[in-house]
Amino acid sequence: MKLSARAAPGYFAKPDPASAGLLLYGSDAMRIALKRQQMLAALLGPQAEAEMRLTRMQAAELRRDPAQLLDAVKATGFFPGPRAVLVEEANDNATAAVAAALEDWKPGDAQIVVAAGALKAASKLRKLFEGHASAYAAGIYDDPPDRAEIERLLAAAGLRDIPSDAMTALTALAATLSPGDFAQTLEKIALYKHGDATPLSPAEIETCAPLSHEAALDDVLNVVAEAKAAEIGPLLRRLQAQGTNATGLCIGATRHFRTLYTIAADSGGPASGIGKLRPPVFGPRRDRLLRQAQGWRPDRLERALSLLTETDLQLRAAGRTAPAMALMERTLIRLAMMGAPR
Repeated sequence: MKLSARAAPGYFAKPDPASAGLLLYGSDAMRIALKRQQMLAALLGPQAEAEMRLTRMQAAELRRDPAQLLDAVKATGFFPGPRAVLVEEANDNATAAVAAALEDWKPGDAQIVVAAGALKAASKLRKLFEGHASAYAAGIYDDPPDRAEIERLLAAAGLRDIPSDAMTALTALAATLSPGDFAQTLEKIALYKHGDATPLSPAEIETCAPLSHEAALDDVLNVVAEAKAAEIGPLLRRLQAQGTNATGLCIGATRHFRTLYTIAADSGGPASGIGKLRPPVFGPRRDRLLRQAQGWRPDRLERALSLLTETDLQLRAAGRTAPAMALMERTLIRLAMMGAPR
């Protein structure tokens, strides 16, 4: 049977103990791993591996010895409780061995959980599970987690009673991080808030969020927008050491100043403009963008964007002789001076 995208989360949280098995397939190995981990924990309980009620095998092993899957499914465990056999990294080559095990499966046997990569609709393995009366198939796609999934992850990390502004910030963060990074971030937040009864704030989420190359780029763009020309040079050296090129920096600066223009030029004022940004921004970053936009008039932001466009053309020109990063540094200093109070 095929599990729909709506039904799958409920099944992972409470799998059918009488089912013959489950196929999980998708292009993101981390998403597959997290879902099978959730499903197996709900089906077998936390002590399954210690009690030898979970058997793991690689799909490649089944090509040499197809019968080992059926043997594992029929094996009698030393401990009472449900059992499962996990077949990892499967593809259509494992179909024959899995089909034989499903055909001989009886109630009381171990469930067959198969984790596969991306499978087309015509896949033999998909058709096997989708057409089976007591087995399920679920596609795991690259969509960001919805609110219900985020709430489940929060509960698993021991975080409850999350304020609406913090939940909004977490939803935005989940859309930008991989599933593994997001789960690790929630664990980090849980440790950060251990013993702290105050509500989780967007600022605390930002503190615990992973640092990246984007954070260093934001540092440069923030000092430019805040007219701190003296700080530009050292920050540029750090970015250059990380491998940032002048064209990428110019694109990032253009994006930043276009955002400031959107905020500052809004007919309802900057406070209204920042509320219309998509995706939305929250916490300290929102406050900082708002302060920057309030310090720039729309006409000066138009001139700033024109300067960045000119610089971008110079950086891409075939006959350019000046060093690219020196050109970009000069532009950033001119922008900082343009935004200085007068």
